[in-house]
Amino acid sequence: MSADHLFVLGATHHTAPMAVREKLSIDAEGAEALRRELAAMTGLREFTVVSTCNRIEFYGVAATPETAADVQARFCARQHFTLAEFEQFRLSLSGPDAVRHLLEVTAGLDSQMLGETEILGQVKEAYGAAQAKGHTGAVLNRVFQKAFQAAKHVRSNTAITEGQVSIANVAVELAVNIFGQLSEARVCLLGAGDIGEKTAKAFQSRGAGSLTVANRGFERALQLATELGASAMPYDQREARLSEFDVVVCATSAPETIVSRDATAAAMRKRPARPLFFIDLALPRDVDATVASLQNVFLYNLDDLAKIAEENRVARTAEIGKCRELITTRADALWRQVEPRLAAAAGGNHVADQRPESA
Repeated sequence: MSADHLFVLGATHHTAPMAVREKLSIDAEGAEALRRELAAMTGLREFTVVSTCNRIEFYGVAATPETAADVQARFCARQHFTLAEFEQFRLSLSGPDAVRHLLEVTAGLDSQMLGETEILGQVKEAYGAAQAKGHTGAVLNRVFQKAFQAAKHVRSNTAITEGQVSIANVAVELAVNIFGQLSEARVCLLGAGDIGEKTAKAFQSRGAGSLTVANRGFERALQLATELGASAMPYDQREARLSEFDVVVCATSAPETIVSRDATAAAMRKRPARPLFFIDLALPRDVDATVASLQNVFLYNLDDLAKIAEENRVARTAEIGKCRELITTRADALWRQVEPRLAAAAGGNHVADQRPESA
């Protein structure tokens, strides 16, 4: 009997532009429905779905390569994406290459922002959710646990995170370039999640004079505003009050744009001499892309900010080779552990261990 098939497939910022990632992005309700569908598949032994602004990836253990192809087909059907379209941007790896890729992802080597640390928490969360529902077993438990250890080892033994420039800090520097000192700048945060909160704090650390928080759930907006010493604004007033702000940080999980060109044009008629700076950290994007063509309006999205940050990563570039050497050594050792487990799973033992393994 042949061994089971360890695979990763998906799409990332390396090959899929933002417009494509928007179409591939999946909200919480859709992701849960997809997980239920995958859990019912015959031949898919284990799986974990990692979904962020920059990637959608399916890690799995399948009875055959055809099972992995079926995962891809089901995802594309749900996202109304043809297989031919998806394969233009697809990441597809198996065996030791899949192991190495996961280790590079968790260590921040595969990120837009080289060495960023947020991805480790995102992968841990995705794995934890899959493990809690019994979607992982002996193989993925071992692979993910060892990937987390490898990420810690790389960060402890290299300078990959030194001199890091975050998306939030890049956004603040751009604002400084536009407005000069930020003491008079009025900042509005739309969306009270983690990335929005970090960006708001970055603005405050640089002396932003006024911060207003709006969120679809007003209680969360009020909570974050209280923590930051800011004010809260009802979410449905976001467009009517645009003219009051100089910087608008957008970081919601809304399925469609929440700031229109018409509302922005109306706001600029009230403040023609003062710039309006949008920082769109959402995917799908929160701000209508055409607002960038309006006079005195500046719009930067995630990809724009990442390109700027890329220019500032020289100090970390020298560490890439050292990081990859550490990753390769650990990935090869991990594959030697995993390979016999895949053979055992094919023999019918894959259900035996659903618990995460110790180091």
